[in-house]
Amino acid sequence: MPERDLFHDAVKNALVKDNWTITHDPLIIQFGVVQMFVDLGAEKIIAAEKAGRKIAVEVKSFVSLSPISEFHTALGQFLNYQVALEEQQPERTLYLAVPLDTYRAFFILPFTQAVVQRYRLKLIVYNVVEEVIVRWHE
Repeated sequence: MPERDLFHDAVKNALVKDNWTITHDPLIIQFGVVQMFVDLGAEKIIAAEKAGRKIAVEVKSFVSLSPISEFHTALGQFLNYQVALEEQQPERTLYLAVPLDTYRAFFILPFTQAVVQRYRLKLIVYNVVEEVIVRWHE
């Protein structure tokens, strides 16, 4: 299994605080002979929906000196996972979890915003210290 991101537990705790049930840690997706590991799978039961809402979350810490390199990696993973989930678990919505500081410094840049919009990235913005979700970006 791949190594966990630095803030994996912070995101996991933030989801639990937001009333999500962690169902997979990691969520394994098998697509033919290719096996992929999305960091978290979670579910939230909503009164109006019997089946509830299911998500997959790829956690990124963005702690290296090159946020653009980390973004390239995160985008590649996101797109691959998106294809696999659409085929194998279409009921799940995929999110990329990014720290609040990174969101404020990097995800507000015109280039990053254009990429997020073009590829319809769904983001979870989390506070590392308080371990809470600050924003859901649909």
